[in-house]
Amino acid sequence: MSYDLSKFDLGDMLKCSLRLRETASGAPTLEASAQRVCRFLYDELRGPDTPHACALVRCYKTHPYGALDQELQDFAQKILGGGIAPSPTMKCLTLMATVGKTASWNSRHLSRGHRAIPLPSPEMVEKAPMISQLIKEFGMELTAVLQPSPEIVKELAGKRHGVFHVENAVGSPYIPAQDFVASSGIKSVLGFGGMLFTGDLFAVILFSTLPVSASAADRFKTLALDVKSAFSRFNETSVFSQLRPQAAASARQ
Repeated sequence: MSYDLSKFDLGDMLKCSLRLRETASGAPTLEASAQRVCRFLYDELRGPDTPHACALVRCYKTHPYGALDQELQDFAQKILGGGIAPSPTMKCLTLMATVGKTASWNSRHLSRGHRAIPLPSPEMVEKAPMISQLIKEFGMELTAVLQPSPEIVKELAGKRHGVFHVENAVGSPYIPAQDFVASSGIKSVLGFGGMLFTGDLFAVILFSTLPVSASAADRFKTLALDVKSAFSRFNETSVFSQLRPQAAASARQ
């Protein structure tokens, strides 16, 4: 069974929701669950004349810098440059899973620029238009994502889920990677997600080669709940499929 992303009506949403929840459940780690989610959406979302509506599907989650392994810490530090010393609690938007039409888009370890994006302050996040707009369209303040208080986590994780939608990706200020848009024939970008009870933001992002309407995009709010349900089973020691011991210890400090 597959679903036409160019229309994605109520019936598609209901059937896709059930299957996505089943697909994402039972994985040993959040990373493995995220990979299942991305694979399902890449394989099952189609167009009227194409078996794959998306060129690329990715899943991200914010993660404390101090809980990342050394490789990801080094990656984030390189993006920050030498002028900022990262704190252990600094959030990094971390690539958890990726599935796409080229071989290098099917492993998070092969990403050249998005494995761990540091988010040191609201001011710096504002300079990353796609990330800042995604957070805002999810209905959240940047400070609530970067430094979530227990009260904010309780409020947002309990009920706030959203959709980030760019109907026309070509020339959009919210999609800076216009070379990628042109070379891959991206028409629309759609993200859905929310906040977990750990205080971390998660987002699944679809780069579609078909135009996606606002009404179709809005139905992905239900899928955000399905993914949240699957991800909420995991604690800090079961996020990555291969998390080095020192990173897990740092996360507990």
